Amino acid sequence: MIRPLQSLVGLVEPGQSVYVAGGLTPPSAWVEALQHDPERSRGLHITTTVAPTFPNPFDVDRLHPSCVLTGPMMRPDLSEAQRQGRYRALPLTFIGFLRHLAEQTFDLGVIQVAPADAHGRWSLGPSVEFLPAALRRCKRVVALVNPLMAPLPFGSWVEADRIEAVCEAPCPLPSYATGTDEATETIGHLVAGLLDDGCTLQTGLGKVPTAIARSLRGHRRITIHSGLISDGLMELALAGALDEDAAHRTTLVAGSAALYDWLPQARGLRIVGVDETHAPQTLARLQRFVAVNSALEVDLFGQCNLEHQGGRAVSGAGGAPDFARAARAIPGGLSVVALNATHSAGTCSRIVATLGPQAMTSLSRLEVDVVVTEFGVADLRRASVHERAAALIGIAAPQFREPLARAWHARASTL
Repeated sequence: MIRPLQSLVGLVEPGQSVYVAGGLTPPSAWVEALQHDPERSRGLHITTTVAPTFPNPFDVDRLHPSCVLTGPMMRPDLSEAQRQGRYRALPLTFIGFLRHLAEQTFDLGVIQVAPADAHGRWSLGPSVEFLPAALRRCKRVVALVNPLMAPLPFGSWVEADRIEAVCEAPCPLPSYATGTDEATETIGHLVAGLLDDGCTLQTGLGKVPTAIARSLRGHRRITIHSGLISDGLMELALAGALDEDAAHRTTLVAGSAALYDWLPQARGLRIVGVDETHAPQTLARLQRFVAVNSALEVDLFGQCNLEHQGGRAVSGAGGAPDFARAARAIPGGLSVVALNATHSAGTCSRIVATLGPQAMTSLSRLEVDVVVTEFGVADLRRASVHERAAALIGIAAPQFREPLARAWHARASTL
């Protein structure tokens, strides 16, 4: 069953449909070998989930010009490929992408796994995301076995008879050690003040989620239900803030080397597919669910742009709309958008009068309860259009409040 890498690449034929795992653990060595033989990728239709922050093994210029990639997220290094039609960024939430996968059939699936356990099962490690759904649609599956990736007993597995061939490909897990600063520590403190003991929490990766976790260390009985978690999980567990009797679910864990070393002892953690974490029927059963997402900018109506910056597509909506809608619908739930008030060294406001013509409305004003910056909390629940604008102007950086007020006055006269 163990084969040379090149023989795994040889299993793909021009014109086929291939699913290549993305997330934290893409099969980078397989992709690199494919790119050494561009003719092998002639007419290939590759579906993958490369996303901002995480590794992107694809160099589109090294693939055959007729090879097309498709995925649910955008990232800056794929901009030219998107313009050329060689990368198709689908404007779908994660639930929408699950439906897309269910309608596909892949000739081959290529994944990365940890060494098999005593039962012959292959662990998907800390990065599961869409794999359970995608592998159900793959006729054949091959895997790169990474001896540097520890099998996780509470994670997701692939049975031995599902994988046709494997090769060994050592690859250290990417490390994401995220610090905080004064502004994000303030945001974390403000968000923590919105949460009660016993809530269910969704956050992500970055300075703000890290600061939120640190501010929650004094809380108790928190349950994690998220698409992505980082070192904050470890900090909350060690502080005794997590509910020890609950199942904490995520599709992907990314963080520091210390986090990866700690993961095998994480009590109650389950790393599962998006089809479990994001499914509406799953989310509807959560108690007191608080979804905390970020944004590139928020306008005075409460609309949030998560995808375009300076007119350029840099990300995708991901699972944020799925979680935000669920939090808005669940009794006791709360949809929070937390972001720094400015960017570009304080020269630009993230609170804007209206989303511009080059921006993208990823979260509508109907999907947001509260917006938080380092300057305060804007509670949009039960607020009128004008009250929303006033609250959002109040949490903008002070130097931008007057021009925002003038812009709103002009806009309000047309409402």
